Amino acid sequence: MSEQANKGKRWYDKDPILKEALELLRLSTDEQKEQAKDFMLQLQEDVAQDVIERIYQIVTQYQGKGNRWYDNDPVMIRAVEMLRQADPKTQRIAALKLLLALEKGSSSALSK
Repeated sequence: MSEQANKGKRWYDKDPILKEALELLRLSTDEQKEQAKDFMLQLQEDVAQDVIERIYQIVTQYQGKGNRWYDNDPVMIRAVEMLRQADPKTQRIAALKLLLALEKGSSSALSK
């Protein structure tokens, strides 16, 4: 199935802000992605330990094998999955901060 056919089926397509944030992240520079990963990994404080264990299983399963834009970077897989597992309120707050930082090209907007 083509990427276009799958667009409406991604977990983050439900929320337009989250969708835009992840799309901007996909298109950002490597340096911006590095800064964003650190920020998204801070979500660990907001996610339960059992969820974190599932995330590590997903990283192992998809690292270098998946078709998603972030599957070749184990830290990015972990960061995106952490965001996916967070509650909707946390996802939205993180997405807004991520959007602001990516649009300004600055990591200062990513600090908690």
